[in-house]
Amino acid sequence: MRYLHAMVRVHDLNESLDFYCNKLGLIEHNRIDSEEGRYTLVYLYAPEDTYQADKMHAPLLELTYNWDTEDYQGGRNFGHLAFEVDNIYDTCQKLMDAGIVINRPPRDGRMAFIHSPDKISIELLQKDAPLLPSEKWLAMENTGTW
Repeated sequence: MRYLHAMVRVHDLNESLDFYCNKLGLIEHNRIDSEEGRYTLVYLYAPEDTYQADKMHAPLLELTYNWDTEDYQGGRNFGHLAFEVDNIYDTCQKLMDAGIVINRPPRDGRMAFIHSPDKISIELLQKDAPLLPSEKWLAMENTGTW
């Protein structure tokens, strides 16, 4: 058995691609438009997964955009997506600068949570050992849920 992808439904494909690609840094692998099914699937991968994405088509994140309006509820029921980052503090600062709320700041130098535009929780984990605590992040309160 091997992991292939996780799928999340999105309300606005352009807004979601802006979030996942331009702000979070994922890369579009491929896209499928189905006139019959009235949907678009966009597969994304993390920069350090380029080789695996190209050769094995995994691990990927599938964004499903249904062309007909549908109100999705319960994004938190999905759980969360997790991404490893080289520097949790730099990543969180970059996201904040892009207007993303840090729901659970990286006070421990190891973990933070944010939300996608569709309220999917995303966990950011520090690669290797946690970073030393930073006063800026230690003082930051949680915002909302994750």
